[in-house]
Amino acid sequence: MTELDREKFSKEVNVPSVEILSQNIGKSMHVFKKYLLKMEKLKPVVEVDGTVERKKMLLDPLLFETVEKLSEEQQTKLSELDVNNDNFSRTCLHLQYENFRIDDIFKAVLPEGKEGCTSYSRIGHIIHLNLRDHLLPYKNLIGQVLIDKLIGVRTVVNKSSAIDSTYRNFQMEVLAGETDFITEVKENLCTFKFDFSQVYWNSRLCTEHERIIKLLPQNCVLFDVFAGVGPFSVPAAKIRKCQVFANDLNPSSYHWLKENVRINKVAKVETFNLDGRQFIREQLSSFLLRKPTEPIHVTMNLPALAVEFLDAFIGLLAGIELDSLPDITVHVYSFCEESSAFSEMRTKVESSLNHSIEDGQIVELVDVRDVSPKKHMLRLSFRIPIEILAKSRPEVEEETSEPKRLKLDLESQD
Repeated sequence: MTELDREKFSKEVNVPSVEILSQNIGKSMHVFKKYLLKMEKLKPVVEVDGTVERKKMLLDPLLFETVEKLSEEQQTKLSELDVNNDNFSRTCLHLQYENFRIDDIFKAVLPEGKEGCTSYSRIGHIIHLNLRDHLLPYKNLIGQVLIDKLIGVRTVVNKSSAIDSTYRNFQMEVLAGETDFITEVKENLCTFKFDFSQVYWNSRLCTEHERIIKLLPQNCVLFDVFAGVGPFSVPAAKIRKCQVFANDLNPSSYHWLKENVRINKVAKVETFNLDGRQFIREQLSSFLLRKPTEPIHVTMNLPALAVEFLDAFIGLLAGIELDSLPDITVHVYSFCEESSAFSEMRTKVESSLNHSIEDGQIVELVDVRDVSPKKHMLRLSFRIPIEILAKSRPEVEEETSEPKRLKLDLESQD
C-alpha cells in the first residue's frame, strides 16, 4: 500500500473477554491489568448489555490464553472474586483504522524484513523525517498516518540528503498537511519561534542545551558564536541572568534570534550577524579590553566546523597588557569516530589552537549523542590558556570561513 486506504483496516476480530461484577473491577485489575486489550479509541472495560451490575474486560489474544495458564496466585485471587471459567468468553469487535496505533499500521503496510519508520523529530506542529531509500515509495502514506495519529501535528516533511546552503538549513519536501514552516517550541522554560525551513533546529539537543545552561555561573558572560535561534543564548539570559553576546551568520537565524529575545523578554542580550571568526576577533576582543571580572563562557555549536574557528583565539590579546584576565571557558563541538572519539576530539582542538591543553584546563569531555553507529557528537569544555591569547597572531587570509558549510553531509547536522 503506497496510498493510504483506511477502509483496508476495517475488520472483525474475536478477542477473549471476562465478565466481572462492577464492584470488583478494581480488585480484578491485580490479575488482568497486563492482559487488557490496548488499542486506540477502544475502552478495554465496557458495559454489558442489559445490566449495570456486571462489566466486561476485553483481553489481548496475544497475551492471554486461558485461565489455566494464569499463576496459582492469580487463580486464587479470581476465586475470591467469584470468577471462574463460566465468566470467560469471546467477544466480536469491529475494528477500524482509528483503532490501530502508528506502529501497527506501519508494520502492516511497509516492506517486511526491512527497517520501518522507527523515528522522527517533532518541532512544534511539524514532524521531521529522514526516510531511508526503501521507504520513499511510501512517503506520502507515512506522512498522512502521522498527521492522523499525532495530536497537534499539521505538517510532515522529509529532508533531502545534503545541505545545499551556507546556513545549515536544508531543502525539505512536504509529505502531508500544510506548507507552514513557522513553528513554536518550548524548551528550558523558554519559547522559540522560527521558520524551520530557513534555520537549524534539532530537538534531540534539548538535553545538551540544558547541560550547558546548568554549567553557566549566575551572572556570567556568554559569547554564543553559532547561536542559531538562541537555544543557548535565550535561557542563559533568562535563567542564569547572563550578559549574552549572540551571533549567527544566517540572516534568518539572526532574525528569529532577535525575535526570541523579544518574545522571552530577556535583557542583556546583544545580537550579531557576523562570520564566527570575525565575531570572536572583534566582539570578544573588544569586550576583554574592558577588563571584565565576570567569568566568560564561549559556546561553539557547529560540530562539522567549529574546531576550525578556534584559531580565532590565537593572539586575541597580542601586545596588550592586562592586570588580570578573567576565566574564559570554551565549549566546542565536533564529530568524531566512535573508536577514538575522545582522543580524536582533544587532538583536533590542540591542532587548531597550535597549543596543548593540559588535563587541569579541561572542564569536561562529553559524548553528547550518537549521530550514526560510527559517528559521535562530542563537546570539549576547557579553560583557554593565556599563552594562546597572548601569542603573535598568525598570518591568515581574511575570508569568511563559514560558507564551507556548503554541501555538508546532512546526517552530520542531526
